[in-house]
Amino acid sequence: MSVITEKSPKDCASKKAINTFSIPKLNKKLYLYLSTLLLSLLSLLLLIWLILHPSKPHFSLQQADVDQLNLSGPSSLLNSSIQITLQSDNPNTKLGIYYDEFVLYASYKGQRITPEAAISPFYQDHGETNLLSASLVGFQLPVAPSFAYEVQRDQGAGRLALSFKGMGRLRWKVGSWVSGRYRFVVSCVAVMPLGPTMPSPPLRSRSSSECSTAM
Repeated sequence: MSVITEKSPKDCASKKAINTFSIPKLNKKLYLYLSTLLLSLLSLLLLIWLILHPSKPHFSLQQADVDQLNLSGPSSLLNSSIQITLQSDNPNTKLGIYYDEFVLYASYKGQRITPEAAISPFYQDHGETNLLSASLVGFQLPVAPSFAYEVQRDQGAGRLALSFKGMGRLRWKVGSWVSGRYRFVVSCVAVMPLGPTMPSPPLRSRSSSECSTAM
């Protein structure tokens, strides 16, 4: 003998209502939990960042040698060869730096006189100092007609000032945590003695000069 139990429409409606209300309640709890967890992680990262407070790397120009700086032909084409040495210092005591990209070029009176030269990627530990060398060589580079005139003016002043600019991307490292990439720009100036004739290499700048760093 089988027993057939029939549920009233009211009972079915009650259970359906319970199921309907329980799902949003569960989703709400999960949402609140994930939001709290994410907020806690962000607060922790911000706290670590404020405690460590990374300082910009320091750069100084140690040496600049101009081996060639000659105009050829009537169309103001420049041949240049310049060797430079930069000193890079990481002033942070707890942060290392990954230099993923770093390029350098030379300019004179706002005109580029060499193509960009790349420094190989490297890691700099906290408090570490590195010497970086680059060879900046240009062949038949077009320059403004005023280039020769500006050099003549510097000859009268007895000195030649060249600018060096570096650009790249770096990442901060503390423990196993590594930040995203940050752009940086380095600007340096070298002043060299210049005689009364057209620059006849080699020209040398041996005095160290501080560079500016922007991020």
